[in-house]
Amino acid sequence: MTMSTAAASASATAANLEQRRMPFWKRNQRRLAPALFLAPGALMFLVYVILPIFESIWISFYQWDGLSEMTWIGLSNYTELLGDPAFYTSLWNNVLWLVLYLLAIPAGLMIAIFLNQNVIGIRVYKSLFFFPFVISQVVVGLIFSWFYAPNIGLFPQITDALGLGKIAVLADARFVTYGIIAAGLWPQIAYCMILYLTGLNNVSPEQVEAGRLDNAKGWRMLWYVILPQLRPATFIAMVVTVIGALRSFDLVSIMTDGGPYGTSRVLSFYMYEQALSEYGYRMGYGAAIAVVLFLIMMLFITGFIWRMVITEREG
Repeated sequence: MTMSTAAASASATAANLEQRRMPFWKRNQRRLAPALFLAPGALMFLVYVILPIFESIWISFYQWDGLSEMTWIGLSNYTELLGDPAFYTSLWNNVLWLVLYLLAIPAGLMIAIFLNQNVIGIRVYKSLFFFPFVISQVVVGLIFSWFYAPNIGLFPQITDALGLGKIAVLADARFVTYGIIAAGLWPQIAYCMILYLTGLNNVSPEQVEAGRLDNAKGWRMLWYVILPQLRPATFIAMVVTVIGALRSFDLVSIMTDGGPYGTSRVLSFYMYEQALSEYGYRMGYGAAIAVVLFLIMMLFITGFIWRMVITEREG
């Protein structure tokens, strides 16, 4: 027994000596390889996301036109925001975007359930529903601008046929924000649909069969069996939809340029208008708007992540 132990000890010592003679990379390859694969992405995230966030916060405490010398003004930009009617209009429009944009999640789920069937022509239906996702937001904005156009658009013709008169959606302060949100929902529903189609492919057939044996059908099957397995897809759809609703710059810029009379502005567009357009060149004020938008976005995303963590722990 003693000889066996001594032999094992000598073998281990020889193995350790041999490992020490190996090059550093050979000895630490398994530990270093994941870090090296992550390093380029982490570096880009640091340079293009984290640093600009802190730089925006820093600029928000200055008065600066982007060219001349920066002047420290402390919290004056944030104080001005509190008394700016255009800021509150933009904030309210972002709230509308956020509330109505969330309709894309249940709509995408319903379409995904419909498309997750083996029926004749289902590939054609999938292609039609997938189409809005692959086209540019610029194209979406132009399509809906033509759709709403008072003289040539289809929508005014429909409202006129219903006896409501020709409604110029993009020229009417009462309807303009809702019209732009409808344009944004078209590709967003397609995106949520794709997420849920992917999630439905991973639904456990055993759990579905067990639900059928327990006489679960229709809404009961969806609520108690399908939806719990779609939590990851729902989380991603929620985060992406909230971010899209709070950004919502491109459609506003393309369809109305913030009009009529600034009633369709959102925070991202107002930030651009103040910081980079010919109306402003107020980099500090624009940065303050960006910081407020970032805090709102982080509030929602942190809430979603916290709720998901609690749900996973309880599960």
